Amino acid sequence: MTHDPQRVRVGAVQLQMRPLTDLAAFFDQVSFFIEAMAGYGADFVCFPEYVNAPLMAPWKDEGTPAAIRKLAELTLPTRDFFSREAVARRINIVTGSLPLVEDDRLHNVVYLCRRDGSVEEQRKIHATPSEESEWRMSGGDALRVFDTDAGKVGILICYDVEFPELGRLLADEGLQLLFVPFCTDTASGYHRVRHCAQARAIENECYVVAAGSVGNLPGVANMDFQYARSAVFSPSDYGFPENAIVTEAPVGIETALVAELDLRSLDRLHRHGSVRNLRQRRTDLYEVRRTR
Repeated sequence: MTHDPQRVRVGAVQLQMRPLTDLAAFFDQVSFFIEAMAGYGADFVCFPEYVNAPLMAPWKDEGTPAAIRKLAELTLPTRDFFSREAVARRINIVTGSLPLVEDDRLHNVVYLCRRDGSVEEQRKIHATPSEESEWRMSGGDALRVFDTDAGKVGILICYDVEFPELGRLLADEGLQLLFVPFCTDTASGYHRVRHCAQARAIENECYVVAAGSVGNLPGVANMDFQYARSAVFSPSDYGFPENAIVTEAPVGIETALVAELDLRSLDRLHRHGSVRNLRQRRTDLYEVRRTR
């Protein structure tokens, strides 16, 4: 039986934050989920924001800005590991976010490691007040839709999904799947991300895959607690779940979600939906546009 390219299977890992001894231990942790998701036939697997934060623990006494810059020294080997796994397991990997230092500026970046071996990146556009004050992090300046063998995808990292303009810009470029790696420490922070992610799915007529972390990290400054309920969201119309939730994880438990999504349903929605948010915009009255 041949694979239907319009039916896409996505995985979201709700990762338990736990102390790790070294990079090899982190690779063991994430490779389990990559292998499992590949075994379920997933086309994509998405990890949470700050996926390797436990590895900051040895540098806590050097201060939070120094600790995350030390962690950034592990980012390129981590990216390369994910890329090798994507090819070996035949699965597209949204790595979860990692710190990156470039021209002495600290960024928060997610890599899209395609199963053909190619790699793309999306930097977090909006650093949170905490990221700015604790880590002196800078926001990125580029936003893209990425072509893959299983649809057109975009990535908005945590806080970025709370800015509706970004999702609309991606929708105008043909977005079908939006991945949202996130890390929130409180229920209120989680619900901000969750409700905004669900709104992006409805208003932009796309699927949204939100993957967060759970647990706590004693010994890692600025990453004390994590609260998440990872989920896959859809538009809300005929042919989709009436509550716009395809699947969601329990709160606070390490697990993974798998959902099969029909991209043809998005095409039908664009043309024949009960409401047509993209087509019926009053562009004579307002617009969202790039300034660069």
